[in-house]
Amino acid sequence: MMMKGLEVELVRILTFLTIIDLSCNSFQGNIPEVIGHLHSLVGLNLSHNHLTGSIPPTLGNLTNLEWLDLSSNKLSWVIPRKLGDLASLGYLNLSKNQLIGRIPQDKQLSTFSMDSFSGNPGLCGTPLPKACPGNAQPPSPSSLLTFDYEGHESWFNQKIVWMGYASGIVIGISIAYIAFEMGRPKWLMQGVRMLESRAAEWIEKSKRKAIKFHGQ
Repeated sequence: MMMKGLEVELVRILTFLTIIDLSCNSFQGNIPEVIGHLHSLVGLNLSHNHLTGSIPPTLGNLTNLEWLDLSSNKLSWVIPRKLGDLASLGYLNLSKNQLIGRIPQDKQLSTFSMDSFSGNPGLCGTPLPKACPGNAQPPSPSSLLTFDYEGHESWFNQKIVWMGYASGIVIGISIAYIAFEMGRPKWLMQGVRMLESRAAEWIEKSKRKAIKFHGQ
């Protein structure tokens, strides 16, 4: 008898064990759901057959089940979450099937190793190395706070720079105005008058060009 993955030879029938071992045969078809009504069942081994279909959720009713081996078959679809309700389950082997989807992470199923689920290309999630789609982790609150702080700091620094530019322009205009009103210093007055003269010449030239253009 295969018991928890180990071959055991029983010299006599142990009446306190309630076990079904139908491994290494050529059974085909679905696993009968009626097995889920055998509430005294302690071990179930249906490995190395040609079983197809999905794992019956009724197996989650076997509250006394201590080991379950369904490996090396052609079972498909997802792993029933109800298997996680089997608190007494200490050995599980679902490897080498065609199971798909995310491995349920809650309750008892999260305690088994990668070997219990290997050989199912469509399975994903812990403990397998294959991550499930959409498993991208959201940024942690600390990183969000850091990003928010850095964003506000950059905006604050830019605001200070622009405030400095604006203040410099205002101060420069104020000094020029005061100097113009007071008539000193002379070099500043000369520079302002020179700019006014050039601006007047440029405006006059622009008017002449505009008049000439309209006249044509």
